[in-house]
Amino acid sequence: MQNLHKVMRAVQAGIVALLCGLPLVSGSQSGSTGAPVPQLHVAAASNLKFVMDDLLALYKKQTGRELQLTLGASGQLAQQIRQGLPVALFLSADEDRVKELFSAGLTQDAGQVYGIGRLALVVPKDSRLPLDAGLKPLVLALKSQDKLAIANPDLAPYGWAAQEALTHEGVWQQAKSQLVKGENIAQTMQFVVTGSAQAGITALSLVMTPEVIQRIRYKVIPKTMHAPIRQKLVVLKRAGPEANEFRDFLLSRPAQEVFRRHGYDTAP
Repeated sequence: MQNLHKVMRAVQAGIVALLCGLPLVSGSQSGSTGAPVPQLHVAAASNLKFVMDDLLALYKKQTGRELQLTLGASGQLAQQIRQGLPVALFLSADEDRVKELFSAGLTQDAGQVYGIGRLALVVPKDSRLPLDAGLKPLVLALKSQDKLAIANPDLAPYGWAAQEALTHEGVWQQAKSQLVKGENIAQTMQFVVTGSAQAGITALSLVMTPEVIQRIRYKVIPKTMHAPIRQKLVVLKRAGPEANEFRDFLLSRPAQEVFRRHGYDTAP
């Protein structure tokens, strides 16, 4: 239980940081005066919370460098970048947000796909809902007072992918009245783990940690139910060479193996 609380506090920290407009700092360095040393500032979609923990640890081991990380919904982060959020690199949960920034002349190039996200249908550990039967039977089994958590489709790519999956199965109209929408996919996961929702559609990457998986059951949603969640990263125009080095690291074989371990498909 203590480990679960640590995990959820980490997820909540990303949400609070986003809502308060503050960065989530994943590491810090100090000079002789005790003042923080400037760090590479990276913005990343909330589904990357746990994989970024591992990636930043690996990057520090290889280079000795630490980064400043801000987590949030891709749509909100892209908007903040357009408004001047001082980040050097952006890891979006989709391609469209990167395309928007590129079209606005804010990036060095059109970006690179670093992984393909997967959806998971999630219920609390003790739930009697028919998880193994799949998405449609589970939605049809929800009681009128039950809640189904998804990320807000207007803000998060995993939200519109969830909407596509529900539409594919012919249960979107029925599910609409029972939805509770997270501002990002991490908050959606939190709804299920805390029991605020009886089921949820979330990122597979967020259910792959031992602490979370002890509290839930999940079933991977087939790729055929929604368009591919092609997650793209991009270096901002104002960024220095350190951002390009970190981009190259994220696309390297060791980093790609970390993505696979956390439930992402390899980028084509």
